Amino acid sequence: MNTFEQLNLNNKLIDGLKKQDITSPTEVQSLTFKNILEHKDILANAQTGSGKTLAYLLPMFEKIDTTKRETQVLILAPTHELVVQITNQISLLADNSTIPVTCLPIIGEVNIQKQIKNIKSIKPHIVVGSCGRVLDLIKQKKLKAHNIKTIILDEVDSLLSGKNISVVKDIIKCTLRDRQLLGFSASLNEKTIDICTDLMKEPVVIRATKEMTINPKINHMYLLGEKRDKFTLLRKALASANPKRAIVFVNNEESIEVITSKLNYHGYKAIGIFGQMTKEDRKNALNKFRIGKARVLVSSDLSARGLDVVDTSHVFNLDFPGSKNEYIHRAGRTARGNRKGDAISIVTKAELADIKRYKREFNINIKPKTIKEGTIIDAK
Repeated sequence: MNTFEQLNLNNKLIDGLKKQDITSPTEVQSLTFKNILEHKDILANAQTGSGKTLAYLLPMFEKIDTTKRETQVLILAPTHELVVQITNQISLLADNSTIPVTCLPIIGEVNIQKQIKNIKSIKPHIVVGSCGRVLDLIKQKKLKAHNIKTIILDEVDSLLSGKNISVVKDIIKCTLRDRQLLGFSASLNEKTIDICTDLMKEPVVIRATKEMTINPKINHMYLLGEKRDKFTLLRKALASANPKRAIVFVNNEESIEVITSKLNYHGYKAIGIFGQMTKEDRKNALNKFRIGKARVLVSSDLSARGLDVVDTSHVFNLDFPGSKNEYIHRAGRTARGNRKGDAISIVTKAELADIKRYKREFNINIKPKTIKEGTIIDAK
């Protein structure tokens, strides 16, 4: 389906989306819309930047009864940044469409009493939250789970890994048996599908893209060097690419502050973000990056999950990602919507085998490049 009208989307929503310059549905939005409205449990796989958030929000705006002041939808996300981003999109959609859907972000490291007060006063239709804090509030009977008709797991593969699994399962158990469960991800794997098959009622698996695909609008390349020369290569690459906004990914959180300081010393407006920062500091750092006060964001994979800063023109892997999933998520921070973007990896000879493997598995061309006289050129 090529138009929102063909999906029978509410006219208020269509008008609201136009204010965001969104005039037609993406593939994942077209494929999931009717199934979600029909209250089916769904697992959807779609590449980064393909409109997954709106794929579940648009039918939620259709389903929510705004005459009732109660929580009808719960969205769980793996990082604080993603919780804030989803909340902002809900508020924007509500404002632009004039549909009075209310929402509330619930994350850890925030005063729980204040959150309890907000739940009482706002009585949000949608709660967007991190698993641990949401479960705490349900157990304390401050967040009423029996009104929740739909639970959405954003980045479901990340939510259903490690210690998160038991928390997510406990949250689901607190809700009514006929609730709807939706899972969305850019890297849906068999393990996640198996777990969801147990949790869901005959889930419809929707693949808007083949498994493990990468946005074709991303230009992939790599620079080869010794480990000790990686920072110098990064600095030279930033100088020659002159990105509008760039994210530099590292594997080790402890190196973020050092790299950020070095970049600032060399005149790049850089800001770092890592897991141990306070929620407020992380929020401020991301905001500086969004509004352009900082042009370079240095991060671990914390930011790779769902972060959407539309003007991010370049992604740099200062450290090569440890898994193909992470390569997809990192690269997917650029070329959002209809834009193009560059993913540049700075690698050693030992990492060339991974480059070859990703080229083969993703069917992409990761071109060898070098820097000559301040310009990135093809390597001979």
